[in-house]
Amino acid sequence: MLCFLRGMAFVPFLLVTWSSAAFIISYVVAVLNGHVNPFLPYISDTGTTPPESGIFGFMINFSAFLGAATMYTRYKIVEKQNETWYFNTPVFNLVSLVLGLVGCIGMGIVANFQELAVPVVHDGGALLAFVCGVVYTLLQSIISYKSCPQWNSLTTCHDYVYHVVSAICEWTVAFGFIFYFLTFIQDFQSVTLKISTEINDDI
Repeated sequence: MLCFLRGMAFVPFLLVTWSSAAFIISYVVAVLNGHVNPFLPYISDTGTTPPESGIFGFMINFSAFLGAATMYTRYKIVEKQNETWYFNTPVFNLVSLVLGLVGCIGMGIVANFQELAVPVVHDGGALLAFVCGVVYTLLQSIISYKSCPQWNSLTTCHDYVYHVVSAICEWTVAFGFIFYFLTFIQDFQSVTLKISTEINDDI
C-alpha cells in the first residue's frame, strides 16, 4: 500500500500535490496567454489576469483549507504524543497552530485579492502567509526534533538581477513551504480522525 494512503497521510500529500498543481497550472495558463514572461515570473503575477486568476484563486483557497486541516491534525497528533511521552510544552504546539492558521488566512487573502486590483491587501496577505508559514515550519521542526527518538528520527524589483533573485527566492520558499508538509506523512499514517456531535438537553 502506498505510504500516503495509510491513515490520515493523504491530507499532507493532497496539500502538497494540490498546491503544486495550483502554482504550475496558473503559470502554464498565464504563459500560454502571453500574460507573463516564461522565465521566473512572480507567483502572484501568474494569478493576476483572467482566466488564470480564477484558477489561481480557486485552487489557492482550497490549498488554504487543506493547510488548515493538515496543521490542525498535526496539532492533535503532537498533543496526543505529548500526553504519552512528555517532550514539549503544550503552549508551544498551540502557538504553532495559531500562527499556521493565520498563515492560511494570509493564503486566502492572496487568492482573493489580486496583485494588480488591490496590491496593499494582496501584499499584506502574502506577508502573513510567508512570515507565519516560516515561523510555523520552524516551530514544528523544533517540536519534531524534541520528539526524537520516541516519535521521530533525526534523518527525517526594477533591476532585472534583483527580479530574478527575488523570484527564485519566492518560488523556492513557496515550494519549500508546501513540501515541508510531506514530512508529516509518517505521523499521519497511523492516525484516524473522528468527529463526534453532542446535543445538550438544556438548550
